[in-house]
Amino acid sequence: MSVLIETSLGDIVIDLLTKERPRASLNFLKLCKLKMYNFCLFHNVQRNFMIQSGNIDEKGGSSVFRILYGEQAKFFEREAAPKIKHTEKYTVSMVNDGNGFHGSQFLITTVDNADTLDDLHTVFGRVAEGSDTVTQINEVYCDGDGRPFQDIRINHTVILHDPFEDPGVLPIPPRSPSPPPHVIDSDRLIVGEQVNELAGQTTEEMLDYIEEKELKANTQMLEIIGDIPDADVKPPEDVLFVCKLNPVTTSDDLEIIFSRFGPIESCEVIRDWQTGDSLCYAFVEFEQVADCETAYFKMDNVLIDERRIHVDFSQSVSKLYWNRNSKNQMRYNGVPDRNAKGEVPSRGRPREERSRDQQPPRGEMDRFNPRDRQRDGSNYRSRGKSNDRPRGRSRDRSREKSPDRQTDRRNLPEGRSRGNERRTREDRRDRDGRKTMNERRVD
Repeated sequence: MSVLIETSLGDIVIDLLTKERPRASLNFLKLCKLKMYNFCLFHNVQRNFMIQSGNIDEKGGSSVFRILYGEQAKFFEREAAPKIKHTEKYTVSMVNDGNGFHGSQFLITTVDNADTLDDLHTVFGRVAEGSDTVTQINEVYCDGDGRPFQDIRINHTVILHDPFEDPGVLPIPPRSPSPPPHVIDSDRLIVGEQVNELAGQTTEEMLDYIEEKELKANTQMLEIIGDIPDADVKPPEDVLFVCKLNPVTTSDDLEIIFSRFGPIESCEVIRDWQTGDSLCYAFVEFEQVADCETAYFKMDNVLIDERRIHVDFSQSVSKLYWNRNSKNQMRYNGVPDRNAKGEVPSRGRPREERSRDQQPPRGEMDRFNPRDRQRDGSNYRSRGKSNDRPRGRSRDRSREKSPDRQTDRRNLPEGRSRGNERRTREDRRDRDGRKTMNERRVD
């Protein structure tokens, strides 16, 4: 009651439900005995759902009864009782032709609770061994129709136990048949076939192919880490990269020099964001690509501020990145040049600065001290507003034990605090003739 199926990826052993599904089991066993499943293709693979095979004539398949009784017995009626559902993984079923009949095609589920197959396809067995082979077939790459790009076929079938007698005279072959021509001339890859992408190419073509492949891999890595917005992004064609500049050269100087070739959209000398010193390279963006190409040929190795500069087309896409993610902020690597006042713009949000005359009085600053909230119950976050929350018992007890804590700093004179008041009392005692702490230590 078991059948061994040898596939291109491994062996699968199927245990048949001969008592529950005698007709479907008889059909499957006799087709295996006649070697009808040899070289059958797994033509439909739905990942994490099912794999399908058994199309023995490439026309939808047929049952063993067609060999015995003719064309009118090409299909047989499905067995509905007893009702068996596709609740378990690796369940084997006969495929319905759409009219409630079965032929030779079968499927193996690769997921639990495939209830959409119930009452449609007849369960007649389960995979006893070779579940790893079924998993390999389930994970192969397929086209849009579910057919694997690499041919996976049934090479041979072996009946381990057959409880049924042969119905009539079956033409049992003495040996396994040879593969038909359509199997040999398949347009798909054969299992184990190695694809050499560099076959028939010259050395230069091979080097170009390898270089392009490495460049694509590096570009994808830059996209993953976030250095570029997209792997297919290209640098702008109207931006020049100027390097080997003199540190005294400014953006205005370069803009005047390069503007002779055409209108300039922007010109920036990149500077250090902390010190503001020039990093000796810049980006010049033209409005027209033709003007940019003319400046590239004319300005390379030109002497500017006693330095011979080097000009090349920019390969940076940081400007495109900022345009895409930072609301059209045009910025290259580094920070912008000095502004009209000669100051380097600070990175991030500017910090507000106050002079001593603009600082709030001492009493106003102490008014919003968090410790005041513990003394008088005011909410310092609401800046003087009353706090409607009830006071805790522990807070009241602490005030009873130390009533001097109820003194509010706002009641002290301006410029006075508890520390200042304490030191004033000590100075008063010293003036009365008492010795200070340091004098007592000396004694």
